[in-house]
Amino acid sequence: MKFLIAILGILVIFGLTYAASNNRKEIRYRPLFVMIVLQVLLAFALLNTGIGEFLVKGFAGVFETLLGYAAEGINFVFGGIANEGEGPFFLNVLLPIVFISALIGILQYTKILPFVIKYIGLVLSKINGMGKLESYNAVASAVLGQSEVFISVKKQIGLLPKHRMYTLCASAMSTVSMSIVGAYMTMIEPKYVVTALVLNLFGGFIIASILNPYKVSAEEDILEVQEEEKQSFFEMLGEYILDGFKVAIVVAAMLIGFVAAIAMVNGIFSGIFGISFQEMLGYLFAPIAFVMGVPWKEAVDAGSIMATKLVSNEFVAMLDLGKMTDLSGRTVGIVSVFLVSFANFSSIGIIAGAVKGLHEKQGNVVARFGLRLLFGATMVSVLSATIAGLFL
Repeated sequence: MKFLIAILGILVIFGLTYAASNNRKEIRYRPLFVMIVLQVLLAFALLNTGIGEFLVKGFAGVFETLLGYAAEGINFVFGGIANEGEGPFFLNVLLPIVFISALIGILQYTKILPFVIKYIGLVLSKINGMGKLESYNAVASAVLGQSEVFISVKKQIGLLPKHRMYTLCASAMSTVSMSIVGAYMTMIEPKYVVTALVLNLFGGFIIASILNPYKVSAEEDILEVQEEEKQSFFEMLGEYILDGFKVAIVVAAMLIGFVAAIAMVNGIFSGIFGISFQEMLGYLFAPIAFVMGVPWKEAVDAGSIMATKLVSNEFVAMLDLGKMTDLSGRTVGIVSVFLVSFANFSSIGIIAGAVKGLHEKQGNVVARFGLRLLFGATMVSVLSATIAGLFL
């Protein structure tokens, strides 16, 4: 039964994306088929095999160790603030981002990350049939984040046509920054985080290949990665530490604002209509949750969490998911995979602002296709969650 629902879900996703496509004649079906098969095989390997379990545990173990190191610094500065036995969200979930950001800076400085990103991107370009720049950008987005990634390719931003710019931005919105992966793992099961990271990488190319198909000529297929300004090791380290702290503060501020605003809107809706705003959104998103593989009796609750992520961010939605203890393991897994991406309304402004800071004209272009960008990134999340649901 779940296999038939998954097939229905994939057909619905492809149907909606195909209907919104801007150039159906350019769609190349062979790379699409290859990437879908890869997604299914990878989801099976990660969720249903001993090797996958070993890899996930290894990945989660690395982050658990890193979070332990981060806790040393946090306890040194903030030790004693928390009540005994309690774990404040800001201290335990957000502040470790500072250390992970510093580690990414070290890997960047030593040229390890640029090397890995570049050559994984080159391999992907052979599979997805798209340009080297698009493939590099997808991998880099998953490491550097949706804002920082554009700095590394700023030499080419002003030269790109609208359709290629869309793909770069869609990749940035469909993935998540490695600096906050550890934070996700404290809120949802690590295996769902890892599965989403892998599936979204291919899902971004699949959806973009249907929604925004094009061919890159050999002359256009150029990758120029911007070298960072030469800094001393400790200059770089200080910069990345401060960047990580800024991310933690921004996420904390967003959570305070969004959680409070949603609580207020829920109260207003409950007082006027007898139903909370999130419950109303749950009914709207329930059919999408169902075709993703969520049992119908839980579709409204799942739809409410999905909608919360779309209108606020993934952290708020993950907090809500943690409160719903009566959901089945299958539903929790599907929704968890859906939540691991930057696909929400606030990301439109973040990405457009990042691009505009480097090239004003292109920033305006990105702002104009913002809603289409969000649609594509959301379809990526729905596709990843649907395929994961096959093996839950």
